[in-house]
Amino acid sequence: MSRRDLTPLEARVLAVLVEKESTVPDSYPLSANALTAGCNQKTARDPVMEVGEAEVLATVEELKALHLVNTVSGSRVVRYEHNAPRGLGVPGAAMALLTQLMLRGPQTAAELRQNTERLHRFADVSSVEGFLEELAGREPPFAVKLARAPGAREARWAHLLCGPVASVEHAVAAAQPRDEEVALQKVELAALRAEVAALRSLVNRIAAELGIAP
Repeated sequence: MSRRDLTPLEARVLAVLVEKESTVPDSYPLSANALTAGCNQKTARDPVMEVGEAEVLATVEELKALHLVNTVSGSRVVRYEHNAPRGLGVPGAAMALLTQLMLRGPQTAAELRQNTERLHRFADVSSVEGFLEELAGREPPFAVKLARAPGAREARWAHLLCGPVASVEHAVAAAQPRDEEVALQKVELAALRAEVAALRSLVNRIAAELGIAP
């Protein structure tokens, strides 16, 4: 499907609505105040945001134009609900994965299985990877598998609903700064060795002039 990239706040608002539908069903659909609190939540969020209700409401209007959020009528307080699976054209299991990626940033398949427990229960990590591969194979892709970071046991996944992920390039080039650091250390080591050799030569010369053993 043709779509534009979401802004980080649009992704946060959408993900909060999806999350809260499962985690606090008695309060869902959400009021503007509850939605703002969910966006500014300090736990299970990366990055942590600090946005005002006016910003959130303006973002809701943008998401409504994209058919991803709806206003619920019939209440004294205006409330909002998501239309994410239908709006994005993905099944509920895949939406659970995208939601956690939007809320918490890049994660491994094992981490995603654990973090989506309250949104969708996956049988095993392989089933998580299967849905991630499907998201990565879409056109345009909704997810990407990042290059495994040096020392990491598993590769992480990231969503692409906000466009290309900067850490993709960073992950691929992660070894480069380390290579440069090692090269710099080698230069410094060579300089220290040269300095030691010069000092040793000086000591030997002084000892010879004094007629003592170095």
